[in-house]
Amino acid sequence: MAADPENTLVMALESGPVTIALRPDLAPGHVQRIKELAREGFYDGVVFHRVIPGFMAQGGDPTGTGMGGSKKPNLAAEFSAAAHVRGVCSMARSSNPNSANSQFFICFDDATFLDNQYTVWGEVTDGMEHVDALPKGEPPRAPGKIVSMKVAADL
Repeated sequence: MAADPENTLVMALESGPVTIALRPDLAPGHVQRIKELAREGFYDGVVFHRVIPGFMAQGGDPTGTGMGGSKKPNLAAEFSAAAHVRGVCSMARSSNPNSANSQFFICFDDATFLDNQYTVWGEVTDGMEHVDALPKGEPPRAPGKIVSMKVAADL
């Protein structure tokens, strides 16, 4: 089955493209937000400020500090039984479950201890090697950045 271009993201990293299949069936509100921000160019040039080998790469904060987000209201949690495994894209948040905004993370390896506590909104279907290539650190000395993030239907 061909991917639905309206529910596919193409995230260009410095090392190459990453294709993400969105999961509106799991998290319709979060998918809508990610697409809205991508279409506004919000993620273009934003760094991955927290990259932990064997765990995940986190980005989506325009300040690059891990403390920022978009000017849009925070999202209500949309937790599901979807497992946090390699390639899964999920929302970052504070200790408040309803505080997800624009920051997200991509799992490098299985992190099932996060299941039912963070909102899964997508999964990398191609280009995971480019996520693996992101500079590591909290924060990395020279963080990798999102060159651009687009909805495939708009390309």
